[in-house]
Amino acid sequence: MLSKNKIKYIHSLELKKNRIAERAFVAEGNKLVADMLPFFACKLLVAKPCWMATQGDISAEELLVAEEEDIRKASFLKNPQDVLAVFAMPDWQIETASPQQDLVLALDGIQDPGNLGTIIRLADWFGIEHIVCSKDTADVFNPKVVQATMGALAHVKVCYTDLETYLTACRKQSIPVYGTFLDGENMYDRTISSRGVIVMGNEGNGIRPEIEALVSEKLYIPNYPPERETAESLNVAIATAVVCAEFRRREGMKPDLK
Repeated sequence: MLSKNKIKYIHSLELKKNRIAERAFVAEGNKLVADMLPFFACKLLVAKPCWMATQGDISAEELLVAEEEDIRKASFLKNPQDVLAVFAMPDWQIETASPQQDLVLALDGIQDPGNLGTIIRLADWFGIEHIVCSKDTADVFNPKVVQATMGALAHVKVCYTDLETYLTACRKQSIPVYGTFLDGENMYDRTISSRGVIVMGNEGNGIRPEIEALVSEKLYIPNYPPERETAESLNVAIATAVVCAEFRRREGMKPDLK
């Protein structure tokens, strides 16, 4: 049986201040937890016997067998599965991001946990290993974000910084900085690089002016057909998918990337 203190501890990690204090976060679900176990130190794992029986040796500081009712009490999900885990936060360093050689995503004020989690999944799918976030972007270790990544956190490093300072340094090194704007140039007509930074902006306001000033390549995702009236813009996660897909498609057309 899961104690009240353990349930209280797990619930406390719903708040960012407690996650920071404990240097820990929660992940739930049979596949998600199994995918993350090889990559993150596990502080606590709570699971039904049926799930544990399928895993072999489980590396966790504390391992508790629980019944469905115990997991339901501890879970953040409407429909809990068979396992819940508390993982130690990784020590990701922004210095490991290399826009000089690779593509890096930069997120300017993304607020919705679902959007952030989906963008992390997209980065993983398109082989982008680093995401640099403004300090007001949603917390990557928010339980809703973790669930939305579907395990992609095991392959994508997410760091928070002063985005304006970071992009200023990139520009000084002649690193291309891309961003999507309604007044940008059709991205399918532009020459783009297999390295640099792709900036995606806030859901409601887009890329803020001080960040826009640091974008060297303004791109536009055209609607089809051009004369047809459509919604004003795309959801930021969908826009990220379209842009990343085009960058990777061009990379497959090396050496000219045209």
